[in-house]
Amino acid sequence: MPEWLVLTLAMLAACAVVVVIVVVRHGAASEDEDPDETPDVIEYMTMWIGVVYAIVLGLAIAGVWEGRSAAQDHVQAEAVALHEVSERVRVYPADARDRIREDVNAYVGHVVNTEWKTMADKGEVTERGTQLLEKLRQDVTDYEPANDFEAQAYQPLVDQVAAADTARTSRTNAMGATMPGVVWFGLITGAVITIGMVLALQIRRTPRELILAGLFSALIAFLLFLIWDFDAPYSRGITASAEPFLNLFPNIKG
Repeated sequence: MPEWLVLTLAMLAACAVVVVIVVVRHGAASEDEDPDETPDVIEYMTMWIGVVYAIVLGLAIAGVWEGRSAAQDHVQAEAVALHEVSERVRVYPADARDRIREDVNAYVGHVVNTEWKTMADKGEVTERGTQLLEKLRQDVTDYEPANDFEAQAYQPLVDQVAAADTARTSRTNAMGATMPGVVWFGLITGAVITIGMVLALQIRRTPRELILAGLFSALIAFLLFLIWDFDAPYSRGITASAEPFLNLFPNIKG
C-alpha cells in the first residue's frame, strides 16, 4: 500500500473517530447539560497538556530528521572516499590503476544496483558488498610502490579506503529504527490523552467545532506518520538516496 494512501487513511480515521465520539457523546448528554460550565481547571490542563505534547512531538521530529540527515552524510562520505581512491590511483602503473578502478566501480555498481534495494527491503547490507570492498582494500594495500612518488600516494589511498569502510559501517548502523518502542508508546499515549482532553471540553455538535476537532486530530495523525516515515532512513518515504554515488560515478547506472 502506498505511503501517501496510508497517511490519508490515518488522517481520515483520526477525524472520523473524533467526530463519532463527539456526536455520540452529544446524543447521550442530558438535556440540561450546559457546555459553558466546563471547569476552568480542565481548560488549563488541556492547554498545558497540548503545549507539552507539542514540545515532545517537535523533539521527536527533530530527532528522526537528524538521523535521516546523518544517514545521508554517511552515503556522501563513502562516495567521496571511493571517488578519491579512483582519482588518486592515477599515479600508479596502468595495470594496478585499472585493477583498483575496476574494484571501485564494481563495488559502487553493486551498492547502487543491488545493495540499496536490499537495504530498503530487508534492512541490511549484502555480503557481496562486503567482499567487494575487502577486495578493493587488498588490492590497494598489497601494492608495493616502485618509487617515492608512488609511495607518497600509497598512504592517502589506504586512508581513503579506510574512510569508505568506516562510512559503510556507519551506513549499516543507521539502517535500524531510531525511535525506541517506549518513545512510541509515549507518543501514542500522549496523542490519546491530548485528543481526549479536547473532547472533555464538552464540544458542541456544531460544524465549526467538529471541523476544528477533526483537523486537530488529523494534524496529530500526520505528525506521528511523519515521525514514523523518517524513523527508517533507508526504507521509508523521504529516504537517504544513492545520489552521491551516481553524481561522482556517472557511468554507474542506478
